[in-house]
Amino acid sequence: MVRTRVVQTLFAFYKDQDKTATSVRSELRKSFADTYDLYFILLDFANELTAYAQTQMEDQITRARATHSKWQPNRRFVQNRLAQQLFDNRALRARIAEQHLAWDSGAAAVSSVYRQLVESEFYKQYMEAETCTYEDDKRLWRQIYQHLLPENEQFYDALEEMEVVLDKSNWTVDADVIISYVIKTVKRFKEDSTPETPLLEMFDNEDELRFAVDLLDKAIAGHERYEQLVNSHLKGWDADRIAYMDRIILEVALAEILEFEQIPLTISLNEYIELAKEYSGDKSYMFINGILTEILRDLTHEGSFIKGYTLK
Repeated sequence: MVRTRVVQTLFAFYKDQDKTATSVRSELRKSFADTYDLYFILLDFANELTAYAQTQMEDQITRARATHSKWQPNRRFVQNRLAQQLFDNRALRARIAEQHLAWDSGAAAVSSVYRQLVESEFYKQYMEAETCTYEDDKRLWRQIYQHLLPENEQFYDALEEMEVVLDKSNWTVDADVIISYVIKTVKRFKEDSTPETPLLEMFDNEDELRFAVDLLDKAIAGHERYEQLVNSHLKGWDADRIAYMDRIILEVALAEILEFEQIPLTISLNEYIELAKEYSGDKSYMFINGILTEILRDLTHEGSFIKGYTLK
């Protein structure tokens, strides 16, 4: 996530000539905060979906009374203990209130996911089971986040609209990753968890934020050098036809490899190859891997120190 955000920020920086290094550094910090808000609003989706289900059930009760029908509501889902814990969580409620986060513009997604939910086999099994443990309650929400949300187009459309309304960035791009963080959070809850139960931090530690800012600064400062290194190793490739995102990934990768000696080379290479698979062309990761390998080999031949690199 840290390297991805640096690449995205640098991409926007070079595309907009009015940006300065200072302003883009501020944008990087804001983008992390925006992603953290996405984490909270996705956690709060449990409250929104539960509230919607409660409304649907109340409507059915009203219709049953009006027609003098005998209908006994199944309250298992609306009384789900994990959802109640999330609703009561003080850190979640505080962030939602402070940042004015709301699903108002995403109401259509809530109803769409609910329709998808009630038709799913895992929901039917949950509702029809003779008994329901706290672990059953947790499992249901893991399945909702893992299987329903990633498959629902209206859900992503809603995030896109909310991103604009709430002045956030990269919500749709980051959604799959943040959903995995939400699932990790759900797994951490226990039956005796209190409203003070801590949620995940924006960073594992402050070193991650410092690393992100330092990497961005070094990539900008070394831009001309990294651009020249890339151009001199294209060997048959037309420099003007190289995807711009590939160039940015290569430059950030070189900044990390050449400037952060404490990070093992294999980690750096793997991170940027995976990033290319996710955000660039189908075969970009092979191109990026090849260019980086050639640059490292030549720098080593020239006597430059390359951490952990073995000549082949």
